[in-house]
Amino acid sequence: MPISREEIEHIAELSRLSLTEEEKEKFGKQLDSILAYISQLNEVDTRRVEPTAQVSGLADVWRPDEVKPWDQSEVAAALRQGELEGGQIKVKRVL
Repeated sequence: MPISREEIEHIAELSRLSLTEEEKEKFGKQLDSILAYISQLNEVDTRRVEPTAQVSGLADVWRPDEVKPWDQSEVAAALRQGELEGGQIKVKRVL
């Protein structure tokens, strides 16, 4: 099922892309071929295949927190780089 012109324009809008008519045609054909290739996955029999969440065998590594005292020169250097407010280091807002 080919991708429609409206779908191409919607994808471009979501991606904040301003496409020419030639680009819409070109990218539409490319998206069609990509989706056709991916649709081949529907033909694969996966009934006896267990879902896989982790393929590399890695696991989360947990360690207890360890409080290490700072050298006073390190404390002074850190405080010089910031600003104190109410006994706390004030940092820029992160949004």
